[in-house]
Amino acid sequence: MSFFMALFYDKVMQHTEEACLIEWRRILLENVDGKVLEIGAGTGASLELYPQKTSLTLYLSEPDQHMRMQLEQKLHSQSSIEATVLSCSTDHIEAEDDFFDYVFVSLVCCSVKDVAASLQEIKRVLKPTGRFIFLEHVAAEPGSSCYHWQRRLNFIWRRVADNCHLNRTTEQSIIDAGFVIEEIKYEKMCKMIAVVQPTIRGIASIAPE
Repeated sequence: MSFFMALFYDKVMQHTEEACLIEWRRILLENVDGKVLEIGAGTGASLELYPQKTSLTLYLSEPDQHMRMQLEQKLHSQSSIEATVLSCSTDHIEAEDDFFDYVFVSLVCCSVKDVAASLQEIKRVLKPTGRFIFLEHVAAEPGSSCYHWQRRLNFIWRRVADNCHLNRTTEQSIIDAGFVIEEIKYEKMCKMIAVVQPTIRGIASIAPE
């Protein structure tokens, strides 16, 4: 992501954040505890939404240097929040096997190079009893007008939006990776153009072998 895209990212997302994303993230994160990793933490939109628990150890990973710089600045300006900032991406997480109690991604799976490999890496670093929390924009219902336009515009969108895909079937990818989805909600993202509105959010656990 370019320096200028990172610089204006918060401004572009502000209305959507205020309309729905902040509340969605707050509910998803309200029960996290132990060792928690957020991958693709961006500029720190979720920072203030994590529970203030002494038993919570927070790790924030952001591979883009421009976004990470803003994340670190925001973290330093909020003395009440302590976190370790990492630079790793979803396909190579800097952690041992079975290390985290929770892994959280928000609007990340749409733009990773390899969704399947990323989900396997997330599964690797999660404890067997851990939880994977996700909030992603996804493909619309097949056959719908929105799905039609997602497919038509995806080629262009990927090139102007840092490899963001409009039509990924992330729910199925999570299941295929060996997770069991325990909770899931389908809702349209507010204050966003139609082709990016369909979302899923929820919690998954590792399927027993």
